[in-house]
Amino acid sequence: MLILFSAIFSFFKKNSAKSASTTHEKGHDDEHHLPIQHEHDSHTNNEHKQHHDQQHNHDAHHEEMVEDYKFRFFISLLVAIPIFILSPMLQDWVNVNLSFPGDKYILLALASFVFFYGGWPFLRGALDEIKKYEPGMMTLISLAICVSYIYSVCSVFNLVPYDFFWELASLIVIMLLGHWLEMRSVMSASNSLQQLVKHMPSEATKVLPEDKVQTVAISSLEIGDTVLIKPGEKIPIDGIVVSGQSTVDESMLTGESVPVERFANDEVIGGSINGEGALTVQLQKKGEDSYLAQVIQLVTDAQNSKSSTQNLANRAAKWLFYIALAAGIITLIVWLLLGKDFSFAMERMVTVLVIACPHALGLAIPLVVAKSNAIAALNGLLIRDRNTFEEARFISAVAFDKTGTLTEGKFEVTNIDTYQNYDIDEIIYDVASVEMNSQHPLAVGILQKAKELDLELEPVSKFQSIAGVGLQAIVDGVKVQISSPRYADEQELPYNKELFQQWSAEGKTVIFVTANDKLTGMIALADIIREDAKEAVEELHQMDVKAIMLSGDQQQVADYVGKQIGMDEIYAGMLPHEKAVKIEELQEIDKQEVAMTGDGVNDAVALVKSDLGLAIGAGTDVAIEAADVVLVKNNPLSVVSLLKLSSATYAKMKQNLWWAAGYNIIAIPLAAGILYKFGILLNPAVGAILMSLSTIIVAINANLLKIK
Repeated sequence: MLILFSAIFSFFKKNSAKSASTTHEKGHDDEHHLPIQHEHDSHTNNEHKQHHDQQHNHDAHHEEMVEDYKFRFFISLLVAIPIFILSPMLQDWVNVNLSFPGDKYILLALASFVFFYGGWPFLRGALDEIKKYEPGMMTLISLAICVSYIYSVCSVFNLVPYDFFWELASLIVIMLLGHWLEMRSVMSASNSLQQLVKHMPSEATKVLPEDKVQTVAISSLEIGDTVLIKPGEKIPIDGIVVSGQSTVDESMLTGESVPVERFANDEVIGGSINGEGALTVQLQKKGEDSYLAQVIQLVTDAQNSKSSTQNLANRAAKWLFYIALAAGIITLIVWLLLGKDFSFAMERMVTVLVIACPHALGLAIPLVVAKSNAIAALNGLLIRDRNTFEEARFISAVAFDKTGTLTEGKFEVTNIDTYQNYDIDEIIYDVASVEMNSQHPLAVGILQKAKELDLELEPVSKFQSIAGVGLQAIVDGVKVQISSPRYADEQELPYNKELFQQWSAEGKTVIFVTANDKLTGMIALADIIREDAKEAVEELHQMDVKAIMLSGDQQQVADYVGKQIGMDEIYAGMLPHEKAVKIEELQEIDKQEVAMTGDGVNDAVALVKSDLGLAIGAGTDVAIEAADVVLVKNNPLSVVSLLKLSSATYAKMKQNLWWAAGYNIIAIPLAAGILYKFGILLNPAVGAILMSLSTIIVAINANLLKIK
């Protein structure tokens, strides 16, 4: 029998190369492809298009696999129905007789179709597992269906007493269903590199001699070329400001929550967003030397170095395969040594090998996965990588980005100090009137405060943005000016320096207001901390999980937010590669299992490097595509829910596997004939009852999954 088993695998090995099928099943390993490796020697439009095509083909291929399992399941199910009806064993079980001349040949034809068509993914997957010397689920399934098919074919020609065609058909149908459900519920294709590239504009406004301009493709620019960046545009290149002054929003790239001012000779990063001023920028870096390209390369390296964990069901199947094979061989040898004829010994061995692959095992994990994903969706958790999600129960530290993750990335007025007998309403009225037409994050915070105070703003006149000073306008006949601390010091404005130092130490942004060149107010604004951030950190501490902040923002700002929330460790001013390095330090030096939570491009590398990458749903596509799980609700408490769900899911998987294995614990010894001298010998029909019972228990148990 083992010789026949090897022969049929050899047959498929020879024919697999000739197969024109679009399917590419390789068991569970293939269900979780490693990211496509892609060299970034230069980032021209053609290369981006080529990578997009590769990624699109990869995604389409993965979808084809799911559809293929689905189609094979339904076709095999339809063909299996007449197999059940024509099976002599099942007819005896229900005490009916539907036999007719030639029925066994029809049964052979139908079963052969199910074996070769429905069983093909498992046979091919088994070949791949055997080549790697890693037998798993596919090898276990293939062992059972090959033995049952070959033995049943022998029964058609009266070489053995009965067939296992019904067992063959039911096993293939249930395993196809399990694999289809599993793949459909966890399918995700990671195109983080493609999403990263989208952050770079494809065109730029090139400045030509005699101050003429021309729209050109980014790929045509050379180092030294000058481009014009209009207000509100994305900066297409890394370069040096030649002329102009503006604020630049780099939050999605560096994590800096407040837009930074850029003047002549300052550096700007490609992919950041220009504010209200116009900038003329000279190209300094392109291709693989640019900031964004370096982030892309870091993500690529991190993805390629991140190994996928063999899933729980596959590990169980590996041991069951060895147990089944050993039990079958031992059964054959023992019965022959006890003097039984070869036919009886072979029958016992085949029975052991066939029932050793429990149908419940094929559904034990998929049903839990489907239920887990349903619960996750209800709780705002989108699971993209199941293997990583299962390992989340080992997480001992969670690293959080600050801006957009622990905070909302929106500013609110926290403190106001008034002068010249002005009250708070008057100060906010003046500032809000000047900022009324601005989209600057600080302006939004000021206008929100004016709305809270029910102030009715009037149009201003002579509005202007003065480089190195700030904003200025005439409000109700008074010249109102909004300026920075640097300007206040230059003009020696008499403000409360002790109060200013206190606010600055708390990480707040302070602006100064003057009316007709006299100081009237000092206003502090801070990024709004998410309401549930502190509660999330407290719950993590209750779970003995450390909370760490990795922020690209200033140290003072990070300290202020981190201390309010209760973070264990706070690291600020971190660039993307520094966040990734810190993650590696926590993993290697501190021996921590680390989860990373973030929302920006600057978090992408750390998300991939971490043991569990968690992206805030309102963040960039880059962060979302680089993550293992997406937190749709933008709530730090979702991190707690995820860790709890991971532990509950894994516990339920183990329970289901024990129920499935329990079938084997009972059935294999009985099938081998351990109680034969007491007149107890497992009948295949009784084996079917045990099989069905374990399958029902597994299904019920999976539906009891919930977050504690």
